[in-house]
Amino acid sequence: MGTKITRHTELEVYERAFAAAMKIFELSKTFPKAETYSLTDQVRRASRSVCANLAEGWRKPRYEGAFVSKLSDAEGEAAETQVWLQFAVKCGYLQRGEGARLYETYDEVVRILVDMVNHTDQWLLRGIRR
Repeated sequence: MGTKITRHTELEVYERAFAAAMKIFELSKTFPKAETYSLTDQVRRASRSVCANLAEGWRKPRYEGAFVSKLSDAEGEAAETQVWLQFAVKCGYLQRGEGARLYETYDEVVRILVDMVNHTDQWLLRGIRR
């Protein structure tokens, strides 16, 4: 880690997840009204939850278990987002290329989260982080 990260918003994984969630929000505005309380709501909630769990985990730097738990929750929400993206494409609400790009973004988010969990020493207070 070359630069000191002091806020969760400075994490690359957070930036990617936030940008993807905002893209999903914009694209989901065109989903059918009948999907408002199902697919639209679910994909928005899951994508936003990735960011929220990252923020919570970042604020628990003294407790490895809590930190890992929140990163694991973020990973699960990223995977859930991918499922909803698959449904959106299959139902014809989202173009295949756009869905694939977002799906790949969440693959990268998951990869980074797994790496963070596997190297908690670099992120916890007793490590380099703050």
